[in-house]
Amino acid sequence: MSDNGAEDDYNNTHRAFLQALLARQTITYPDAKPLLAAIQTAQSPDRPTLPEDVSQEDFENYVHTLNAQISPFDMEIRSTLHQTSKDRIYALVNTTSDALTQMATIYTPDELAFVKRVLDAMFETYNTARAEVMALTSMQALKLAKPSASDERRRESTQTAASANAGLTMMQAEKVLALLVEQEWFELSQKGFYALSPRGLMELRGWLIDTYNDQPPAQNSDDEDEEDEAEHTKIKFCQACREIVTMGQRCPELTCNARLHNHCVRNLFRAQANREECPLCKTAWQDAPPVGEKAARHGAQQRRTTGGSTSANGRRRTNEVAEESDAESGAEED
Repeated sequence: MSDNGAEDDYNNTHRAFLQALLARQTITYPDAKPLLAAIQTAQSPDRPTLPEDVSQEDFENYVHTLNAQISPFDMEIRSTLHQTSKDRIYALVNTTSDALTQMATIYTPDELAFVKRVLDAMFETYNTARAEVMALTSMQALKLAKPSASDERRRESTQTAASANAGLTMMQAEKVLALLVEQEWFELSQKGFYALSPRGLMELRGWLIDTYNDQPPAQNSDDEDEEDEAEHTKIKFCQACREIVTMGQRCPELTCNARLHNHCVRNLFRAQANREECPLCKTAWQDAPPVGEKAARHGAQQRRTTGGSTSANGRRRTNEVAEESDAESGAEED
């Protein structure tokens, strides 16, 4: 590759690459190769650069140089492995302000309130001690177009602006979901489940932890299952790479907080001298229950096999079943 691309000096090629990243939000190294080759060729037409001339080191040099330049503006290019494709995704993220506040620049208050209801559904309603789905179908998302009665009461108690109470029409909600996918905040799987994308997880990491891992304790509850659910940590991290897990595996001992991405399992076992056991509770890591949209189908299959489970005190886990039933029915339809 041209020497200019490997220099630490910030020049027009870096500006062009940053502009391209701003336009597309995320990028991978294979996608960056032809882009950087075109930028380098435009910079030095007499010395054309081919995509195969752009090495991983060249690409990382661009990222390093750009990060040094944009850090004073509270911006950073971060990367993470995609939880299913294993591709390394690079995204331009804001390092300080609330990402949902940033979204307010292009979304109306009603649209932003809808996004918050969808995130609550992902990380609370469909993320229980029994089934960590952390995704929802289009039908489930569209049911959140209008705020529920409890949402309205909560807003009134916190004196939220009335403009955020109207909700959206089904068509408006569909457009918001499509825009969230287009802007790579959400991903839509082949099975029709919406989940946070790598960009969404990187941008919202701090907000997710602060919002969903800082829940108040259950009030006046003598139900053992309700207490267990109240203590259920919503946002968990991979024991190998330390990134948030919304798709992967959980420890077979369901009370254990160990989680792994599917592509991190072998790496962890190698680090443990090939001991295929949970790094926390030492349970054998066999037939590990899934995390992600597969958890909805897994939970449904388990209940069909057992005929429905009861709690320790003999009562069914009514609340949990009600919360998961929509996710499971959506999965079974697929």
